[in-house]
Amino acid sequence: CQKMRDAGHTFPVLMLTARDTNTDKVIGLDAGADDYMVKPFDLLELLARLRALLRRSSGQVSRVLSWERLRLDPSTYEVSYAERSLHLTRKEFCLLELLLRNGRRILTRSAMIDGCWSMAVPPEEETVKAHLKTLRQKLRQVGAPDPFIETVRGVGYRLNDM
Repeated sequence: CQKMRDAGHTFPVLMLTARDTNTDKVIGLDAGADDYMVKPFDLLELLARLRALLRRSSGQVSRVLSWERLRLDPSTYEVSYAERSLHLTRKEFCLLELLLRNGRRILTRSAMIDGCWSMAVPPEEETVKAHLKTLRQKLRQVGAPDPFIETVRGVGYRLNDM
């Protein structure tokens, strides 16, 4: 589920499992599941929950995120700057999407780790720095102003107001 969400998939997910501890439920929901049911289950309840998931998801329109001339479409996993396509890794895409969703709000490295990595194996904070470095290089290559992603010393990162 986490890998599907990291790849930008937004379809509804209901986990149906025999794992019944509160910890299991929290892990499943934090991984990106929209609902969680434990076996044995009642068929009528399962059908009602599926209908509710479909109702909630049918109204969702995939919004293209933008900043200046940058466009990121979470539903198609496409990114462009001034009509020039960017080819990003999954983590670069996730970091850029996180920044776009937060705009001028400063994100710490640990917030970026929480938003883009599995809690099972979180990376060191230096890993975030390395991914941001390559992301900035790719943005510069397609003509984005430098610094498109601003470093706020001692605090974190945010998108730069040009």
